[in-house]
Amino acid sequence: MRFLLIVKATPESERGEMPADVERLAADMGKFNDEMIAAGVLVDGAGLQPSSAGKRIRFEGLGNPKVTDGPFPNTSELASGYWVLECKDTDEALSWAKRAPFASGELELRPLLDPEAFEGVVPDEEIEKERAHRAEQLRKAPKADA
Repeated sequence: MRFLLIVKATPESERGEMPADVERLAADMGKFNDEMIAAGVLVDGAGLQPSSAGKRIRFEGLGNPKVTDGPFPNTSELASGYWVLECKDTDEALSWAKRAPFASGELELRPLLDPEAFEGVVPDEEIEKERAHRAEQLRKAPKADA
């Protein structure tokens, strides 16, 4: 199962401010990421720039997108980073989330929809294409050095 582990934004991250202890945090994050890579859990992950660098695209009918420039309100509802994890179940993903090297802040863990969730709803060939795409993503995911 794949999970999205979302790092919630803070007023400081939305201002583009680095934490006062950024060197320690970077080292701790590197170690944490290395542990997830070695365990075969980490598929992808990155920090996000503040919402002031972003855009929202809202659809009001097919072919009628409306674009709004950031920054966006409600900092607590925004993301400042993410990990995509491949775990056997929610408990394993949660155990990794609890190990994140944060002294403060908030994470949100959400399972991703697997292709099988669409069986009987979309054609089988579309599900197979999605499975192949997912396998390719996992093949390209970071690997621990041998």
